[in-house]
Amino acid sequence: MNRIRAAGALGAYACLHAGLAFAQNPNPVDIRACSAIETDSQRLLCYDKATGREQMPQAMKKTDPSGHSLSVDMATRNSDEVRRPMSLLDSRWELSPESKLGTLNLRGYKPTFVLPVFATNKQNDKPSSPAPDHQVTTPQSLDNVEAKFQISLKTKAVENIFGDNGDLWVGYTQSSRWQVYNKDNSRPFRETNYEPEALLVFRTNYSILGWSGKMIDIGLNHQSNGRADPLSRSWNRVVADIGFEREDWTVMLRPWWRIPESTKNDDNPDIKNYMGRGEVTIVHEVGRQEFSLTGRHSFRTGDESHGSLRGSWSFPVVNNLRGYLEVFHGYGESMIDYNHKATYLGIGVSLLDWY
Repeated sequence: MNRIRAAGALGAYACLHAGLAFAQNPNPVDIRACSAIETDSQRLLCYDKATGREQMPQAMKKTDPSGHSLSVDMATRNSDEVRRPMSLLDSRWELSPESKLGTLNLRGYKPTFVLPVFATNKQNDKPSSPAPDHQVTTPQSLDNVEAKFQISLKTKAVENIFGDNGDLWVGYTQSSRWQVYNKDNSRPFRETNYEPEALLVFRTNYSILGWSGKMIDIGLNHQSNGRADPLSRSWNRVVADIGFEREDWTVMLRPWWRIPESTKNDDNPDIKNYMGRGEVTIVHEVGRQEFSLTGRHSFRTGDESHGSLRGSWSFPVVNNLRGYLEVFHGYGESMIDYNHKATYLGIGVSLLDWY
């Protein structure tokens, strides 16, 4: 378990510092791709390339079908390219050859937000697991209203592994639940989840029932809360993603397979029956507003049938600051609550949305 957490910490460190490296990148076709880059210097470089600023004094010579030479101003050419639409998945995962921005650019992944209000109807004050010595016997003193925040970043480590396709991405997501209003209990962090992962992403191009299949990936995912017994929770998974788009809609299917652990090291042997064996995320853009819904399920019946729904609404407030509303119902809002059913409501702000 310590080796797994150490690997997760290394993955997080690499992802957070990857944006400091410089890469020579091709011109993107949509300025939207630049907005997802987190480091100021590389984002400025991307904008310069997208608008043709770095080649403004130059002109490009082309030949028309009749053989005559044509002079085309680079700024005009790139301005026309900027107006070409790019899909949400393409702008965030650099799927098409024209949208690739090179390696080691630090980018957003899942939503990054701060929720000063994160309230529940049923706080889990006695977490438990069927694993030996993983039961809390004395109720914890917890408030039903706390704060929650999440940081989620990714970077492309290797580009075009198979010709002009196949990119290796490394991602890291960290979310915390903070009992900031619980002054009688020294305002503790109730739960923090760490989730490093590596994904091999491929561009696809097919249609099914009016939806365009844009991408598929496969990778490794580790998720844990980094705590000692009886509160330790973790699992490792092989995950896959299949991405579809249509107009302002994006759908991501994510099935997974849990990598088995020995009975001695398994903190939560029944986690698949609560946090599920797969999930579906639907993202819908309406102007500058973004709505999302994520559903998980165990894909079992009877006593093993459990799942959850998480919905969010992101809307502009001022400049890049956005309002953020989150609602969760079901099992597994966090790792410590994997087998605890409750409803949560969060209100706050976000800086980055899906993908």
